Amino acid sequence: MSHSVTITRTTTSTTNTSYIVLNTGYMKSAPGMLKLLQLIIGAVCVGIFAYYYNMYGGILNSSIYLFFFLMVTTFMIGTFCLLLACLTSLSTGGIIAKTIYELIYHCIAGILLLVASILILIDLTDSRYKNYRQHDMYMAAAVMGLANSILYFISTYLAHKSYRGI
Repeated sequence: MSHSVTITRTTTSTTNTSYIVLNTGYMKSAPGMLKLLQLIIGAVCVGIFAYYYNMYGGILNSSIYLFFFLMVTTFMIGTFCLLLACLTSLSTGGIIAKTIYELIYHCIAGILLLVASILILIDLTDSRYKNYRQHDMYMAAAVMGLANSILYFISTYLAHKSYRGI
C-alpha cells in the first residue's frame, strides 16, 4: 500500500555550531502535544513509584504494582523515543504517522496502561492498605495512569485517521 507524504512548513531553530535541526512545529500539532503530555504523566507516575518504593519499601512486592511500574516505564521510554525522533527530523513526524507502527504502539499502550491502572485501583480499595503512607500517592499514580491511557487512546484514534488517510 503506498502513501503520499506531505511535509508542511514548520518552524525550525538551528545554531551555527550544530547540525541539529529541531522541528518545533511538530510540538504545535495534536500528536506532538499528546506525546508530550503522555511523557510528562508517565514520568510523574514513574517518579512516584520509584520514590515511595525506595523510601518505604512500598507494597510493590505485589505483582500488580510491579506490572503497573513496568508498563508506565516502558511506554514512557517508548514515547520519549518517538517524540525525540519527531523533534529531531523534519520528515519523521509526517512519515511515522503514515505507518501502522504508531497505531499499534498507542493501542497497546492504552490497553496495557488501562488494565494496570484498573488493577491498582481495585487493589487499593481494599481496606488493608488504608494505613500505608504511600496509599494516596499510589492512588494518584493509578488515576494518572488512567488519564494517560485515555491520551494513548486519543493518539490511537489520530494515528488511525492518519494511517487511513482520512
